[in-house]
Amino acid sequence: MSGTNELDAQFALAQADVKELSERPGNLTLLRLYALYKQASLGDVQGDKPGFADIAGKYKYDAWGALAGTPQDTAKQQYIGLVESLKSGASA
Repeated sequence: MSGTNELDAQFALAQADVKELSERPGNLTLLRLYALYKQASLGDVQGDKPGFADIAGKYKYDAWGALAGTPQDTAKQQYIGLVESLKSGASA
């Protein structure tokens, strides 16, 4: 149980850290962060796929959908790892 609480705390910290990055990540990295956040928070993709006119929404939906079946804790760990790499200046 404490492992989950620790992971949740690290996930919350990573969410705060991502807002403090000195450089804005590229669009593909932002899409990955979004998808990992949604998978970690809500699980598998939900709702209807946005229509053709909503290109950004479609990309977000597809990125989240690509993570279907990923356990929420795994998505949290991947999100934390991605934020850590961005904080250290590694390109993602």
